[in-house]
Amino acid sequence: MSGFRPPVMQYAWVVPRLEDAILHWHQTLGIGPFLINRDIGVVDQLHRGKPSNTRFSTAVAQHGDVQIELVEQLDDTMSAFRDTVPAGVTRLHHVAFIAEDFDAALAHYAVQGFQPATTGRFGDMRFAYIDTAASGGHMVEIVEDRPALRAFFGAIRKAAERWDGNPETLIRELGKPA
Repeated sequence: MSGFRPPVMQYAWVVPRLEDAILHWHQTLGIGPFLINRDIGVVDQLHRGKPSNTRFSTAVAQHGDVQIELVEQLDDTMSAFRDTVPAGVTRLHHVAFIAEDFDAALAHYAVQGFQPATTGRFGDMRFAYIDTAASGGHMVEIVEDRPALRAFFGAIRKAAERWDGNPETLIRELGKPA
């Protein structure tokens, strides 16, 4: 894939507890608000090619042109998260980009010898965590470009632009009024 230069739009950390990590990001850098999606439902989830049902929650905030994502694994299953971040530890897990051509992006990594650690779907959007940890120190997440994804990411950006910095509205549960 000549000229492959996808813009990284998200940096993600696996954390022991979302609320503690959110407070850290807000207190140290003023980032917020964080939109929390609890116990995310993943369809057709595979870990290292085998069926998986890892349960996790995320909190996402926009900071300029970059998203900060925090991930809390809710169970003890083998996962892309536990492949690189032990339970109870906070560590950078992945950088992410949106792929207009998901299959071509997968092929780009396969040619280099990098394989997916986890794949699945959120609704009709495919995603893959590509295991680049041995050479890069973190994984790369490919997310398939879909209108619902663009709308969700737009809502995260809009929430950040409109936020007044009030700590009482720092944490916003998705599906609940702000």
